[in-house]
Amino acid sequence: MADNQAAPGGDKKVAYDFAAHERPLFEAWRDAGYFQRTPGFGEHADDAYTIVIPPPNVTGVLHLGHALNDTIQDACIRRARMQGYQTRWILGTDHAGIATQTKVDKHLAEQGISRREIGREAFIEACQEWRRDYGGRIVSQIAAMGCSCDYADEQFTMSPEFSRAVRRVFTDWYHEGLIYRGKRIVNWCPHCTTAIADDEAEYEDEKGHLWHLRYPLVEPVDGREYLVVATTRPETMLGDTGVAVSPSDERYRDLVGATVRLPIVDREIPVFSDFYVDAEFGTGCVKVTPAHDPNDFAMGERNGLEKINVFDETAHVVEGFGRFSGMSREEAREAVVAEFEALGLLESVEDHDHSVMHCYRCHTTLEPWLSEQWFVAVDGLKEAAARVVADGTIKFHPARWAQVYLDWMENLKDWCISRQLWWGHQIPLYYCDACGWQDASVDPVDTCPVCGAPTRQDEDVLDTWFSSQLWPFATQGWAEQGVDAPELAAYYPTQVLSTARDIMGLWVARMVMASESCTGQIPFENVIIHPTVMGADGKPMSKSRGNGVDPVQLMADYSADGMRFGLLMQVTGAQAMRFDEQKIEGSRNFANKIRNAARFVLMHLDGYEPGAPEPVTPADKWIFSRLAALVEAVDAAYEGYEFGEMTRALYRFFWNELCDWYIEFSKARLADDADPADRLACQRNLVFVLDQALRLLHPVMPFVTEEIYQEMPEKAAPMLIIAPWPDARALAAWRDEEAERAIEMVCEAVGAIRSARSRYGLSPKTVLDAAVKADAADAALLGEQAALIRSLANVGELAVGADVVKPAGSSAAVGAGIEVYTCLAGHVDFDAERARLAKEQAKLAADVAKLEKKLSNPGFLAKAAPEIVAKDQAKRDELADKLARVEASLAELG
Repeated sequence: MADNQAAPGGDKKVAYDFAAHERPLFEAWRDAGYFQRTPGFGEHADDAYTIVIPPPNVTGVLHLGHALNDTIQDACIRRARMQGYQTRWILGTDHAGIATQTKVDKHLAEQGISRREIGREAFIEACQEWRRDYGGRIVSQIAAMGCSCDYADEQFTMSPEFSRAVRRVFTDWYHEGLIYRGKRIVNWCPHCTTAIADDEAEYEDEKGHLWHLRYPLVEPVDGREYLVVATTRPETMLGDTGVAVSPSDERYRDLVGATVRLPIVDREIPVFSDFYVDAEFGTGCVKVTPAHDPNDFAMGERNGLEKINVFDETAHVVEGFGRFSGMSREEAREAVVAEFEALGLLESVEDHDHSVMHCYRCHTTLEPWLSEQWFVAVDGLKEAAARVVADGTIKFHPARWAQVYLDWMENLKDWCISRQLWWGHQIPLYYCDACGWQDASVDPVDTCPVCGAPTRQDEDVLDTWFSSQLWPFATQGWAEQGVDAPELAAYYPTQVLSTARDIMGLWVARMVMASESCTGQIPFENVIIHPTVMGADGKPMSKSRGNGVDPVQLMADYSADGMRFGLLMQVTGAQAMRFDEQKIEGSRNFANKIRNAARFVLMHLDGYEPGAPEPVTPADKWIFSRLAALVEAVDAAYEGYEFGEMTRALYRFFWNELCDWYIEFSKARLADDADPADRLACQRNLVFVLDQALRLLHPVMPFVTEEIYQEMPEKAAPMLIIAPWPDARALAAWRDEEAERAIEMVCEAVGAIRSARSRYGLSPKTVLDAAVKADAADAALLGEQAALIRSLANVGELAVGADVVKPAGSSAAVGAGIEVYTCLAGHVDFDAERARLAKEQAKLAADVAKLEKKLSNPGFLAKAAPEIVAKDQAKRDELADKLARVEASLAELG
């Protein structure tokens, strides 16, 4: 059995090639076919359990969010496989339109090549080549984690089968009136030169200004010669076609119907009233630019205003605006403000912080831009998608996310699905310029069916999320056979989707809408929204902050099992999870603890004969009862998708109950001179408990558990990955509250006596007397285990009873319903000990006070790096804890 103990000197990392030991196990699982749709067995033999992986971008590399999410999915699918379900975890990647095109553009530019020069066809081939070279990287990293996906049937959102599904949905929706082409305000990225969906826009707070500009009236009204409008974007005034005021604003009631002469461009535009205007904001007069603001567009539609595009696709001022033409947005802003100042029309400027939309991919400031695009009319889809969540057909975990989903759905607007890119699914809409015919088609249309002339296909591609929304059913044969596809008919809907909260609207909701529309079914029964993994500093991970963590390096340093278990241990119900590398290190150490426990059991199997386990001693009954309780708790955690609770329960059982206590209880029974029959019973019980614990641990820590399982003396299956999951109902027969209470008190008593030894520096070989006070029922139970306490704690005289009083010169420890007294008289110089502790107390108190003063200094907190502050806080807490223990010892001595 491989060993990877921590390095000498307490180094967190060890010089050990984890992957070399993990890879053969992974290959054995894969080669045996366990990752493909497995045949069922037991009570779930006819039931399916399917998960679709959120397809990572072909350009992507594994990050901690992936690692956490993939661990959650693998834990679910491995447990279901062991429960006997027909399981399959569908694997695949997303073509990632903008991301891939950006990468390939950059790659070509480094070679002095422009995609415009080589043309669309050659560029698409360059994207395909990029995918062939780099697309498998993240899949290999997922495999390195031990994820039991179906690698034999990897899916891709631009495979021929998937592409046909995309064309089919577009064509169906177009013919049903759910897809239309219209001129609307879209979020335009001038760098990527494509539209961006509302959900993909990222808002960032920026410091800006509010410019107050004078717009002269063509004819004065009641002596007023101009209006003052307030704007954060003076450059867009070139496209103004109206000035709006609130109908409730008495200040401007007489001006409604008047006209102003727009400075610079000398355009006459109307003053009108609209309920959208907030009379309290700015001056109460709003410049209206229908082509560059969605709210202005809506006002323009209501009031019949002209729509003038000021910018081109790269956000430079278009021709027709004199010296301003050709300027960037920033240049135009500066020039317009300067011109207003020169004309005496700049009233004032004030600082103004506001939220600005940026492209999620390149972070360029987006431009609201009037453009002809393709849209999905979501009102025809969202009712059913909202109903299945509202009525609980689809359940969210944590449950609070259901309302977030429903709120998002209620406010959903028509979805812009066209993108001005080359890499992606080209929109299957065909045009005949000769006769005007146009239609959508699943199959290519080369000649017009009306006049026979050549056709052309729409040049835009579909939003990546349009194809991704089909993922649950398009990966299971829907494109060719629809809902009658054998796999879809047998295994749909899927059982679980695990994903991040930031794509709940972008992806989750759209999958529900698409599935309801295309299959008449929900796509999945449960949605897990996992926490966002933040840096150790509590901030989002990023290269610029230097707080990012590479999961591939974590696996190299701590093993795949260590990373997986350590990540799940950090999961709580919170939305964000602050990454703690110590948890990963602790989980690596936990894997070593598992190995050492297994090594102990396997080394003590001389004379072992297979046979049924049977709890004989109270300790046996206790561990069997604790095992039954663990299986029940783990099952409940899985059913509630409480992965942090599940891992913490496993940790407590294996480390504290099995390793620290039951193995300790067993040592005497395994000795060479032990009774042979009892030794065999103990061996069988140890093997059984270890086997059951390995099965429970396997979904989260697959490698170490499989490695140990292969050395077990008996196996229920050739490999642990398909061994039956522990049966909570069968194990429930071993629940024994009396045995649990008896051994719980033994552990508390032994722990208290050992703690007293350690506190006062007494050798484990020194025999100590002890006494335990408990009520009559507990005293009777504990009295029966007196020999066990004497053996484990090296106790001489032991008094147990309800009337026990604290002996003179003894330490006291309070447990759950018991008090444990350890007699120290004759072993400890109490005067010297008091003096030593008093001296230590004074020093610790001074050190704590010094750190408290430092940490309460605003100057230090403002200037010191966060990691320095955190280090000092940790040191303060450590010293304060030590001080509390010293003071407790002093109080104990009197």
